[in-house]
Amino acid sequence: MMQIAKITSKGQTTIPASIRKAAKFENGDTLLFEMKEDYVMLKKITLPSDDYLKSISATLNEWNSPEDEEAWREL
Repeated sequence: MMQIAKITSKGQTTIPASIRKAAKFENGDTLLFEMKEDYVMLKKITLPSDDYLKSISATLNEWNSPEDEEAWREL
């Protein structure tokens, strides 16, 4: 499937509805742009939510001591 769209003076464009539907893009989705030779790949990505990060933070305690905090404070 191919579609054509123009880029505005602000560098914006509209993804054609048929492409959005086929790619299952929805309002608010985060998209990744990747250059491949002379074309651009566009992919929907899912970012971890704050709930997810909070849920795993308890398992990431191997460097979570007062000594570690002191050692890394100035970085």
